[in-house]
Amino acid sequence: MHKYDTLKKVLLYIVLACIAVVAIFPFFYILMASFRTNMEIFEYALPFTWKTLIPQEWTFDNYIAIFTDFNYGTALRNTVIVVAVLVPLVLIISALGGFAFAFFDFKGKTALFSLCLISFMVPTDAIALPLYDLVSDLGLVNTYWGMILPSAASGLAMFLFTQFFKEIPKSLLEAARIDGANWLQVFGSIVLPLSVPVTITAGLMAFVNEWNNFFWPLLVARKEEIRTLQVALSYFSDENEVFFSYIFAGATISAIVPVLVFLPLQKYFVQGISSSGVKG
Repeated sequence: MHKYDTLKKVLLYIVLACIAVVAIFPFFYILMASFRTNMEIFEYALPFTWKTLIPQEWTFDNYIAIFTDFNYGTALRNTVIVVAVLVPLVLIISALGGFAFAFFDFKGKTALFSLCLISFMVPTDAIALPLYDLVSDLGLVNTYWGMILPSAASGLAMFLFTQFFKEIPKSLLEAARIDGANWLQVFGSIVLPLSVPVTITAGLMAFVNEWNNFFWPLLVARKEEIRTLQVALSYFSDENEVFFSYIFAGATISAIVPVLVFLPLQKYFVQGISSSGVKG
């Protein structure tokens, strides 16, 4: 029986190692290709050998070029601004909405919560045209708010907060109310401090979603001075050539930031998902 368990663990580790290699390989290739010239990328593409992965002549010119010739620094700044405003906004709106759904009974509550669930099942592409018309009528095209406001209310984040808040004993809230606290004080002093895991989970989801957002910023942020990272990547070309080496360099920077944000918060992310998404 002991040998069987050991063999089972070995097989499991082999499968997990294979999955890890498959997951990491694209990022590794992009990272290595970002230090190669455009010519070298195609020269060693086929047949597949170690030269396909490891640069023969290392160069940092790609990183220099995307910041000097393509204003990638501006796109990076724009993305940071949008994310820095959007994530707190999503957390505030979603937490307040989840608080209402979890602790209050009101007319139409079930219908509203159902709409909340449906909202994160509908892809943005399906509502892009009417949403663009609304943003255009408000004069928000080519502005930061045009990218921020449509994503400020997240149905998924509100669902996570609602499910998490339902696990908080109502006796805590009732005791605070008896002591004279109003509902906002109860929310800020009792509920939120207990909700660190789900807050980090919802924040990470909003951050990654907006950081990688391409389609909506492409529609509403067409001017170069307002472009975000993902849109800027699509402009690494000219009339005659696509600069894949520049794309790989830009994609490396774009990918590293979410990874650096996610890794130290991974524990809270798992806690938030397990306590919010499974329990009813």
